[in-house]
Amino acid sequence: MDDHYFSADPAVAFRRTPVELHVWGVELGLVTGSGVFAQGRLDVGTGVLFRETQPPGPGTYLDLGCGYGVIGLAIAAAVADAEVWAVDVNERAVLLANENAAALGLSARYTAVLPHEVPDHVCFDEIWSNPPIRVGKEALHALLLTWLPRLAQDGRAVLVVGKNLGADSLQRWLVEQGYPTQRVASAKGFRVLEVRRGA
Repeated sequence: MDDHYFSADPAVAFRRTPVELHVWGVELGLVTGSGVFAQGRLDVGTGVLFRETQPPGPGTYLDLGCGYGVIGLAIAAAVADAEVWAVDVNERAVLLANENAAALGLSARYTAVLPHEVPDHVCFDEIWSNPPIRVGKEALHALLLTWLPRLAQDGRAVLVVGKNLGADSLQRWLVEQGYPTQRVASAKGFRVLEVRRGA
């Protein structure tokens, strides 16, 4: 069976690749790796997410499905009072994200862990994600229903999802689950969705 970036422990040989990014006015020198989503580049969806949003305010954040850490590290770098948790099932991604945080001097405010390692008491002002749509609808729904309830009462999630990967049906499903969701941007075949914590 082929390894995927959402495998817990990819078998492909580990090769690091640097990438230089400019996000929200901040230069980020990061290292990506084989077996991790978007090796050696910024994927199109995450690029749309950054271009169509502004950096958020102070708060506690979750980068859900963090990969090599780009979304959460961009938040931590741009927002001085942000505390960022990042989760991924891919152990290699978690390793790279923490290495990148250390290289950027952000380790005091950025922590990447496996999902079960986030303390139960932690809740989030915002969740940001380019969610792993290719895990399948059932697994994706389970993932979102695990983390969205951990939003603060007035919290929100910001998701970027490909239109051809079901962004519009996902928006409808989120509303049906009691999470008011609106499309805030659409570009290059991607939707940026803002999901609110239900009453």
